[in-house]
Amino acid sequence: MSLHFSVLASGSTGNAIFVSDGNQSLLVDAGLSGKQMESLFHQVDRSIQDISGILVTHEHSDHIKGLGVLARKYKLPIYANAKTWKAMEGLIGQVSTDQQFHFEIGQTKSFGQLEVESFGVSHDAAEPMFFVFHQGNKKVTLITDTGYVSDRMKGTIHNSDAFVFESNHDVEMLRMGRYPWSVKRRILSDVGHVSNEDAGLAMADVIGDQTKRIYLAHLSQDNNMKEIARMSVAQTLQQKGIDVDHQVQLYDTDPKRPTEIVYV
Repeated sequence: MSLHFSVLASGSTGNAIFVSDGNQSLLVDAGLSGKQMESLFHQVDRSIQDISGILVTHEHSDHIKGLGVLARKYKLPIYANAKTWKAMEGLIGQVSTDQQFHFEIGQTKSFGQLEVESFGVSHDAAEPMFFVFHQGNKKVTLITDTGYVSDRMKGTIHNSDAFVFESNHDVEMLRMGRYPWSVKRRILSDVGHVSNEDAGLAMADVIGDQTKRIYLAHLSQDNNMKEIARMSVAQTLQQKGIDVDHQVQLYDTDPKRPTEIVYV
């Protein structure tokens, strides 16, 4: 069996990603209602009953809205670091202690032949982290909700076969938009979100010979558009000598519709 995934939903209204190697299947975040999550799984012809566990990146509501409901209904284990568990108290309802597992930054956990490596990001949450999935020589990276991509992060995620990469906002749309300045400042900060241009610059440093697919994720509904994100990232990559469409391909994600399951 081979490593495959679907970005079930991505955006400020809710985030969830399905990753599997055919034997073990994991859900990263559950940022939509339980009913919406069930619908998303149905759309990609998968069942939540087959999930081995839920990995949590951080405690913001667009990542944990349906977490408690799914865990209780399907008796699923939840994996999060200690500070995130503390921050989720009172946000996800009662979860049985035998469903609570710790997964700290810098650790690698094995789920059968599927290995999951966690790494820290820079975001205004208790201790946010994202994941690299390894199976054999295949590698899939998920990285959103970070104000910047450090050299340490780049070293961890370099040369993945596929990336789900934050491309949150167009800077000019954000500056000219309706958000209060305090919110704009937070988004633009080192603990906010990566812009289209900065996403392209970071991607240029981590794309390797294995890299074939990049999914642009966590787009702001108010301060970005799929076409703008794709055009901006593509232009930045082209300027860095990376041949978009031939060397790598860019794909959209959506807050309400899952991507097709792709095998890497």
